[in-house]
Amino acid sequence: MKRLFAAVHVAPFREFRDQFSSLQQGLRFADIKWVNPENIHITLKFFGETAEDRIPDIHCILKQVSSRHRPFGFTIEDTGIFGSSYNPRVVWFGIQGAQALTALAQDVLKEVESIGWERDRQNFVPHITIGRVKDVKDKRLFQDVIDDHKKAFIQEVSVTEFRLYESILQPQGPIYKVLENFEL
Repeated sequence: MKRLFAAVHVAPFREFRDQFSSLQQGLRFADIKWVNPENIHITLKFFGETAEDRIPDIHCILKQVSSRHRPFGFTIEDTGIFGSSYNPRVVWFGIQGAQALTALAQDVLKEVESIGWERDRQNFVPHITIGRVKDVKDKRLFQDVIDDHKKAFIQEVSVTEFRLYESILQPQGPIYKVLENFEL
């Protein structure tokens, strides 16, 4: 069994790293598990624990999907949270100009459903998870810091491929191994 997901890799540029670092500094009072900047991605479909004999089917479907899409771009802007200001769970950077990204994700979801993977319970919301909130003692200060970063331009992204990853869980954080690149 392999823990798999399909995603668009995002290489963090200096602006991304600066914004990320500023946010980490501003929220150092909160208990947040930050994502390693080298692991930054936008998940298209999380497959979870997958039998190795199912991987060729996934590969075939993702290859078909990639052949129907062209390279595209978007911008990373804004900072927000999933959850509520009383119970924040995820800190994220937002995506603007995500029509082509959303179309790609919807195509992936539709096609993998045809080979037995159920659609995700939630609609696809383009974002980059940058931290998972464990605990926040001062929720007002937490929200103030998020608000200070809310309308920030972070970086432009050009997408020419998406990837099938294996996620290998480790105590210090996951290791993402690229199993296949799918060019657009």
